[in-house]
Amino acid sequence: MSERKIIKFLGIVLALAMLLSACSLPGKAKPAPAANPPAVTETDTKAETAEKTADTEASEEAAEATGEDVSETAGEPAEETTSAEAVPSVEASVAQIKDSGNIILAIGPDAMRGLGYEPADVILVKIGTAELEMPIGTNYSDVDTGEPVCLFKTSSSGVDQVVLAVNIGNMASLMGIAGEPIDSLTVSVSMAEKQGYAAGYAIHQLGAQRSKDRADYPDLSDAEYANFRAVETTGFGMGTLYRSSSPVDPALNRNREADAAMQLALVRTVINLANSEETMKGFADYNLTYYSQCSVLALNMGMDFFTAEFETKLADGFRWLAAHEGPYLIHCKEGKDRTGFIAAVLECLMGADADEIVADYMLTYRNFYGIGPDSPQYAEISAGNIEASLSKAFGVGSIRDENADLQACAEAYLERIGMTRDEITLLREKLAEDYAGLNAAA
Repeated sequence: MSERKIIKFLGIVLALAMLLSACSLPGKAKPAPAANPPAVTETDTKAETAEKTADTEASEEAAEATGEDVSETAGEPAEETTSAEAVPSVEASVAQIKDSGNIILAIGPDAMRGLGYEPADVILVKIGTAELEMPIGTNYSDVDTGEPVCLFKTSSSGVDQVVLAVNIGNMASLMGIAGEPIDSLTVSVSMAEKQGYAAGYAIHQLGAQRSKDRADYPDLSDAEYANFRAVETTGFGMGTLYRSSSPVDPALNRNREADAAMQLALVRTVINLANSEETMKGFADYNLTYYSQCSVLALNMGMDFFTAEFETKLADGFRWLAAHEGPYLIHCKEGKDRTGFIAAVLECLMGADADEIVADYMLTYRNFYGIGPDSPQYAEISAGNIEASLSKAFGVGSIRDENADLQACAEAYLERIGMTRDEITLLREKLAEDYAGLNAAA
């Protein structure tokens, strides 16, 4: 066993031991400490962070960061323990509310760290009359699906940010401020429990950061690097449905490999879950891609799978897919969250069991982070993400329940979001068609 694996194993053992005494769940209501020092406002930290902010903004143009961005600067839990009462509360204005519902604060991670806030701390966030307890993390995956998290992260444009988010959800809606002007909003942050999420944070760590450098993935093919693959679970035709990271958005530096892979697969029909048509066609060199020659539906879907808007767009997308010829490609930005959920729904519809669904979903974590079935985080990631999302969508305790008929659950789900039985039947027939001969002829 390599030294790195031994260290990782010992870290997990330590984390499990800490669960007995130090694990606080994210999103749990908890009173704020009674004796915090006076609040520090964003103005108090302005001089400290202004130089760094100016240098960062000058280095590259600002770019739109979606809810799928993963921090390039993962933090570690604080080694020294400081009492919650010793950490001052913070008041900050809102710099931006993203379409995904993420709330970006007008204070940076360095300023927060300087005041004593670190990953694995549990904080209490107040906006108006709403308040919510959440851990500080560096990735959405630091918490389970549907849970809130305060992210110390770097956007795709290289800007360090403090972001209030929900892993597959809408923070602005959760806090009751969706649609409100940001000038009227003040966010109060106070320490609820210093390192109160240390065990949970350790368990959720992926052990690696996703890189944008192709050279960092020497063992992967170009298609695997792009997270491009055929969906080959029970019921699908050969070469019929593919999933991928974005073949046109350069944010992850995988678009060229994804575009080349879809050309080799002779994809004809594409559902873009991440972008509007305007944004999609605005990416550099869009007209030079194979992608631009395909029939593409741009759905611009949010990250909350359980809103009426998401479900309506999903039903529209499936109807559109069934009305066109394959091979088909479904993608978002990473090909992980929205793509993972939607591919899993279709896999259930076609007759796959829970093990098949999880195995396909978790290939993304292998492609991005090197996490395989033998990794200690594998089961935790699956249970907290795709298994939890499908179970909620289908209204079952767990997709692994013995009595859970996943095909029937998928049919009922599609009917609930607005599809007719005839439309569902046509969709199933389209996905069962075999395109292996088409690829061989090419």
